[in-house]
Amino acid sequence: MARIGVIGGSGLDNPDILTGSSDKEVTTPYGAPSSPLKRGIIDGVEVALLSRHGREHTIPPSQINYRANIAALKTAGCSHILATTAVGSLREEIHRGDLVIIDQFIDYTKQRKMSFHEKFPPRHPIHVPMAEPFDGILRKILIEECRRLGYPFHDAGTVVTIEGPRFSTRSESRMFRLWGGDIINMSIATEAALANEAGIPYAAVAISTDYDSWREDEAPVTWEAVSKIFADNAQRVIALLRAAIPKV
Repeated sequence: MARIGVIGGSGLDNPDILTGSSDKEVTTPYGAPSSPLKRGIIDGVEVALLSRHGREHTIPPSQINYRANIAALKTAGCSHILATTAVGSLREEIHRGDLVIIDQFIDYTKQRKMSFHEKFPPRHPIHVPMAEPFDGILRKILIEECRRLGYPFHDAGTVVTIEGPRFSTRSESRMFRLWGGDIINMSIATEAALANEAGIPYAAVAISTDYDSWREDEAPVTWEAVSKIFADNAQRVIALLRAAIPKV
C-alpha cells in the first residue's frame, strides 16, 4: 500500500520522480479522480502520485473533483499528503522562484464541493476544526529540507484560493493583500480542507511565479509567464520532495 500521497500541481502534472512506477485506477464514491494514481518508490518509501489537473493539464481548477482526489489517496492507503502548487506573490519580499511552506489559507472560492459531509447523522453535526489547516510536522520537514538544500524560501505564508480559471483584477489583488494574503492560487484551500476532513495530514509547498496583478510597474500575470517560471524552478520542487518524503 502506498504511504505518502503527492499531488502534483501546475508544472508538475506528471513528473518522473518514482522508481518502479505503475498506474492504478481508483474509483471513489465521489467519482473519478483527476488522474490514475502513479505508484512507485522514492528512497524506499511507497508513494502515490496524483496529477491535480490531469496529466495533460486539461482540467481547470474550478472543475477539479477535489473530493475524489483526496478520497482516492485515502483509498490507496496514504497516511500523509504533500502537495505542490504554483502561486502568485502578493508581497514584494516573495520573489519569483521563491518557495513558500504554506501555513494558512483564505478561501475565496464560490462553487466547489468543499466538504465530504452532505448530510449529518441525526443529532450529530460534524464541524472539523480548521485553525491550523496544514500539518505542523510535515511543514517542519519541508522547512528543514529547504534550509538544508539552500533554497530561497519562506517558512510561512497565507494563501488566498480563488475560483479561477481567470486571474484577479487589480482591485481584487489589492484587496487580498489588505486581507493578509501572502500568495494566491486556485486549489490549495479546497484540498487542505478536504484532507483535514478525511483525517490525512496535509502540507503544501508553493513556488512563486508572478506578482498577480497588484503591481502597476509590470504587466499583469499571464499563464505563459507562470509556466516559464515554474518550468525554470520545477527541479528544486522535485528535489525537495525527494528529500522530504523519506523523513515523513
